[in-house]
Amino acid sequence: MSESISSGRLRRARRTRAKIAELRVLRLTVHRTNFHTYAQIIDETGGKVLASASTQEAEVRSTLANGGNVKAATVIGQRIAEKAKAAGIETVAFDRSGFRYHGRVKALADAAREAGLKF
Repeated sequence: MSESISSGRLRRARRTRAKIAELRVLRLTVHRTNFHTYAQIIDETGGKVLASASTQEAEVRSTLANGGNVKAATVIGQRIAEKAKAAGIETVAFDRSGFRYHGRVKALADAAREAGLKF
């Protein structure tokens, strides 16, 4: 039986997370669905979320018509960087969760970098 798309993405995600765990650094993880985009900053052990932002937050939903586009991902990138700075976080490793680095994932990363977060 051939490998499905989602299991391939999960395999890539597992490989990336293993490398980040080896480096023992904070990670900015991104997840996207057809309707929403999520971002979290997770500690070195992987056991605690230090900051998070998503298109399901009430403040974000009131400003955006659609949570599953590049504009929404840009807003989430800015929000996660602001929340990280408020928590005293400046440098993270970028975990794209096996998603290709383009479109919404790239927009979120670029917006977080512009807002002052270092990858």
